[in-house]
Amino acid sequence: MNDPVSRTLLLLDIERYSNRDDVEQVYLRRTLYDVADRALDAAGVEDSMRQRADRGDGLIELIDANASLRSLLRVFLTEVPASLRAVNRMASSSAQMRLRAVLATGYVAVDAAGGWVGSDLNHAARLLDSDELRDALRERENDLALCVSDQVYSGIVRHNHPGIPTEEFHHITPGSKNGPLSAWLHGPPAYGKAHGTTAAAPAAAHPAGAQPPAGPSAPPPGGGMAFNGAVHIGGSLV
Repeated sequence: MNDPVSRTLLLLDIERYSNRDDVEQVYLRRTLYDVADRALDAAGVEDSMRQRADRGDGLIELIDANASLRSLLRVFLTEVPASLRAVNRMASSSAQMRLRAVLATGYVAVDAAGGWVGSDLNHAARLLDSDELRDALRERENDLALCVSDQVYSGIVRHNHPGIPTEEFHHITPGSKNGPLSAWLHGPPAYGKAHGTTAAAPAAAHPAGAQPPAGPSAPPPGGGMAFNGAVHIGGSLV
């Protein structure tokens, strides 16, 4: 196995790919290659600075660490969503393409069989398949859901470069078989996170021996009304 080398990791996956027939899958794969090539060209990533692995319903790009990560991220926040909108406007509903994307950095080695090996790559692949990223794409009108690793966030996103607004990212902790992951998702939280119920606040403490104020009693069986304390109606005690 070769020594691990530092790389930028770009992972892309087509939503609902397996639901399409063979003709549609061929079209989607061709479209994905075209979108990825144009994005990397726009970010100034030359062919000699990248290696590609085909995943059937997606791609993995290993990009030389000397390529501008800031430019690549800016392209995926601006030009790639616009490119997908343009493609999907001209495509039938069954041929429209929506993507999940992960942008990370890490060390990758090549084994004797030519495969790519590295825990950073495994981490990025688990982020790509996470429920949080799938939910984000499913709940949005945008055709792209993008997640970045902690390293990309701390090195690029948090510095609020032009075209990369820090406030548009929020932290997520997807679960995995090896424990929770950590990453940053572009866009608003998923609906369940933004509108989920909150835990009840703990009861207020009371001085020793004091009783909390009485609340309304539950209705008696069969309906009707319940009262706390004596109630007078028309001069008669109830």
